[in-house]
Amino acid sequence: MARPRVQVRTASEIELIRASSLLVGRTLAAVAEHVAPGVTTLELDAVAEAFIRDHGAEPGFKGYNGFPNSLCTSVNHHVVHGIPNEVPLQSGDIVSIDCGVLMNGFYGDSAFTFEVGEVSPEVRRLLDVTRECLERAIDVAIAGNRIGDIGHACQSHAEAHGYGVVRELVGHGLGSALHEPPEVPNYGRPGNGVKIQAGMVLAIEPMINLGTKKIVQSEDGWTIATADGLPSAHFEHDVVVGEDDVEVLSTFEYIEEVLAAKAS
Repeated sequence: MARPRVQVRTASEIELIRASSLLVGRTLAAVAEHVAPGVTTLELDAVAEAFIRDHGAEPGFKGYNGFPNSLCTSVNHHVVHGIPNEVPLQSGDIVSIDCGVLMNGFYGDSAFTFEVGEVSPEVRRLLDVTRECLERAIDVAIAGNRIGDIGHACQSHAEAHGYGVVRELVGHGLGSALHEPPEVPNYGRPGNGVKIQAGMVLAIEPMINLGTKKIVQSEDGWTIATADGLPSAHFEHDVVVGEDDVEVLSTFEYIEEVLAAKAS
């Protein structure tokens, strides 16, 4: 069977993906303003949808394969694909907020796991290490390497801290479709998998569990949870592969500005 064709994007296409990716970052920053104990994820979803539409784009997730909302909001032991609801967030929770937009025919897709109030040091460390996994994975997403190098960079760092790396859910190519080839697992062997080429746009998204790597699907048909009920963290960036380096198209800078202002 022929392997699905990997897209190599032109400079103009990359700029359109960059614009969509940056809008996701700005949307997540708008949502960050409202993340607090007592707020519901459905309220956060409304903030995101309004912000996206006000900026001339469409929510990338709403209606995608029947998904009902603009954000995936996954609280505590929920890994990804959580459906926004009316349950208020509580201090000590974490919530992964995954957002996609479609603008000018191209997608952006990024995720950030937020602390709600004060979280435990154990959970704080999980968030830190998951972000480090993302950074290490991005560092090896360079032309000439292979997809397995990305997964290995993520897996080895997470497992060195005793964490579980989700197997069934992966990163992906990104462009005129939300999910394009190749799949980008968060585990793997160096030198294995699809060869990384300049012009490829990848959404790299570690999903790291405090305990087991095993997951279960909730009855709603969407929400993925850890099998042992322990917390999970999730961060995602869109990147474009260059000849000698990799460039991050999405950003957490807007989010971090909001969080710093809230903490001051």
